[in-house]
Amino acid sequence: MNVKGTTFVTAKSTITAAFGAEKWNSFMSKLAAKDIYFKNMIMSITLIPEDKFILFFDELIKEFFNNDKEQYLLFGLVAAQYALSPGGPYHSYLLTKDLKQFVESGLSKLWATYYDKGEINAKLENNVVHIKITGLTIKYYYFETLCLGFFKQALKLFGKKSIAKRIKSLSSGDDYIYFTYELKES
Repeated sequence: MNVKGTTFVTAKSTITAAFGAEKWNSFMSKLAAKDIYFKNMIMSITLIPEDKFILFFDELIKEFFNNDKEQYLLFGLVAAQYALSPGGPYHSYLLTKDLKQFVESGLSKLWATYYDKGEINAKLENNVVHIKITGLTIKYYYFETLCLGFFKQALKLFGKKSIAKRIKSLSSGDDYIYFTYELKES
C-alpha cells in the first residue's frame, strides 16, 4: 500500500508551525541518515510506501512528542482540518449539504485520494456513522488511530460532533477495520 504525500506535507506544515523550520530540517536530516528514501523530495502527489510512512510517523512522534503514540490521533485531526477547510485541497467534499451523501459517497472518495489500496464502506444509520475498511495490508494500530481522528474531524467540519469507537482492528487480529461515530448535536 502507498500513502499519498499529502500526509507528509501536512505533517511538515504542522511541525514547522509548532516547532520551527530549523527543528524540522534537523529532524529530516536525521531521518535521511536512517533511511535514504527521505533524501528524496516528497510532494503532495508522491506515493509513499507504507513501511516508509510508518517509519516517518514513528520517528516524528518520537522526536517531537516524546514517543507519545496517541499523538497519531492529533495528526488525523490536523490532516482533516488542513485538507477539508476552505482553501484546503479537498474542501469541495464538504460542499454537499446532505450528511448521508457526504458519509456514503464523500468519505470513500476521500480515502481514495490518500491511499492506493483498501476499500471503505461508510453508512449513516440511526444517527451513527459506520465505517468499514477492508483490503488493507497495513496492520498498524497507530495508522488506524490516525484514520479514526481524520474521520472524526471530517464529521466535525461537516458540522457534527461525534463519539468515535474502534470496533474492529487489523492490528488486533481482525480481518478489517471498523469504526463507529455516534453523532451528537452540534
